[in-house]
Amino acid sequence: MNKHSQYPSIFQPLDLGFTQLKNRIMMGSMHTGLEEVGEPGYQKMATYFAERAKGGVGMIMTGGIAPNPESNVSMMDQESDSAMLYREDQVHQHSLVTTAVKEAAPDCKMCMQILHPGPVTANPDAVSPSGIRSPLGTPNPKIMTEADIEKTISDFANCAALAQKASYDGVEIIGSAGYLISTFLVEKTNQRTDRWGGSYENRMRLAIEVIKRVRQTVGENFIIVYRIAAMEMMEDGSSWDEVVRLAKEIEKHGATIISTHFTWHESRVPTIATRVPRAAFASVTGRLRKEISIPVITSNRINTPETAEDVLAKGWADIVSMGRPMLADPEFVNKTSTGREDEINTCIGCNQACLDHTFQGKRVTCLVNPRACYETEINITPAATSKRIAVVGAGPAGLSFAITAAQCGHKVTLFEASDAIGGHFNMAKVIPGKEEFHETIRYYNRQIELNNIELRLNTYVDADALQDWDEVVIATGIKPRVPEIKGIDNAKVFNYRDAILHPERIGKRVAIVGAGGIGFDVAELLSHAGVSAGLDIDVFAREWGIDFKNHPRGGVAGVEPQVETSGREIYLLQRKAQSVGRTLGTTTGWAHKLSLRRKGVHMLAGVQYEGIDDQGLHIQYQNEAQTLDVDSIVICAGQESDNALYRAIKSKRDNVHLIGGAELAMEIDAKRAIDQGFRLAISL
Repeated sequence: MNKHSQYPSIFQPLDLGFTQLKNRIMMGSMHTGLEEVGEPGYQKMATYFAERAKGGVGMIMTGGIAPNPESNVSMMDQESDSAMLYREDQVHQHSLVTTAVKEAAPDCKMCMQILHPGPVTANPDAVSPSGIRSPLGTPNPKIMTEADIEKTISDFANCAALAQKASYDGVEIIGSAGYLISTFLVEKTNQRTDRWGGSYENRMRLAIEVIKRVRQTVGENFIIVYRIAAMEMMEDGSSWDEVVRLAKEIEKHGATIISTHFTWHESRVPTIATRVPRAAFASVTGRLRKEISIPVITSNRINTPETAEDVLAKGWADIVSMGRPMLADPEFVNKTSTGREDEINTCIGCNQACLDHTFQGKRVTCLVNPRACYETEINITPAATSKRIAVVGAGPAGLSFAITAAQCGHKVTLFEASDAIGGHFNMAKVIPGKEEFHETIRYYNRQIELNNIELRLNTYVDADALQDWDEVVIATGIKPRVPEIKGIDNAKVFNYRDAILHPERIGKRVAIVGAGGIGFDVAELLSHAGVSAGLDIDVFAREWGIDFKNHPRGGVAGVEPQVETSGREIYLLQRKAQSVGRTLGTTTGWAHKLSLRRKGVHMLAGVQYEGIDDQGLHIQYQNEAQTLDVDSIVICAGQESDNALYRAIKSKRDNVHLIGGAELAMEIDAKRAIDQGFRLAISL
């Protein structure tokens, strides 16, 4: 019987023959950074995964585990071999994870992803079919010999056998994303002339041999998932016929499930950023599902129960993979099954604390859930004494603190001078491609209700009004910095708040002073026209040159991006001589920058601002004096802490705390603000 009539597809069990999945939600693979820490890291992972298992998912996939030394994918410590499984003595640390998951939820299937990155690694022993480097890897990967290939196939099988010994229910073999197996499949990275290269029959030989050998090794009653490159988003990627042919061979030779993957790491099409529409690629999975008889998994930007149910109900997939949404809320499935969808802390696809951390060699966590991957270190527990706490400012820091403090048992009153909670999230949510911030504000509103927080909107408080509280938390945020530029008070000058909240006031020729995150957001908003690509798959496909209907090679071959613009001429300027956009997020900044370039935004670095008058903005650029004939100038030149209230109170009492942008305003940093509010709350 379905647990929730609104989601009959999600809670329909899936029969795999020798075993069964209790529902259709899988926690997808994500590297956490804990893998490299050895046994202490695996103990932390055990708690991390156990909470997600207890939260109701039907199956969990670990982050990538390397099957041999040359495939070491360590992001944090290249000398570490703990993110690997090729020796008997490594089984124990994996058993810590599987035991914890089975104790938390005996009916949750726990699987391990086997990841051989091939050239996508800094490992000096990296290998590839033809010695062609990846933009993300070591300069000169070794060309694999016949003996190397045979050893690698055996290593996959050995890794799977050890995973089975560690009590995993199955493994996933990743054959996509520019990792080793996929580099054999594509001609541009496989220029071999032996039986492993040339024809597609030869190029797919490695994938088939790996599946065959793994199945022979683990027997029939073990889950084998193969992650296929369904659409690489590269002009020289696979054709649709090749994708189908490979899927049928993979099924024939022993896979239990096929999981669809989209993009290579070097692709110039965003697939997981918040600017990507929900379930943008699921229809491709649906098309492949019609060609094979084993279950298929789809993924990418599926972050709500409604989206998951829609994908399953349409027959586009048998299982929906959600990685980042389980970082954001480990109780996602349980909340869905009990009619508490409005309590879900929704993943907004920002990547700031998860994937960006991975590529920076940091431990993964989550912007909206700073406890993710810190479950053994920071916990919400009842306070020894319940206090009356006043919080001033309902932006990210204030909201995070207020909700966490209330969950610890404190009596919280939240003061907000405006008519709505959210702070800078209310500006972010109107930027095209950032609409998911609506979900975060919805979550916080619901948590205020659930935790009996007294919310006082449209309420300004001064120091005198805050004298009688046990603790006072000031989270008054930031205000735009006004740079010292001659003529800054000219009528054509706007700060970024004015531009974002009232774009209709901005003219047709615009100079944006400051090219940080806010500058890019303002440029995105002012250059935009029509429906946001983040809300419409057809618009997204046109803007990024994807043909979902005809599926040319790689999904994009011969398709020119078509971008609709507002018609404004926009200059995005910065003082620093470094490349514009360099400080943006590792995994999303490139797409932000490419989008603006396609819209004709002029990006100038190394600019000196000489003055503003009715003629426009006077600058020095490349050692020449220029006047930009613009009718609007938007100032995005940083922020200043709005902490006057804190200073007024601090002189009179000690139990006052300053958090978020009010404490440090170098950048608009919601990740830091939410984390700081959370940690302060559990410390009181």
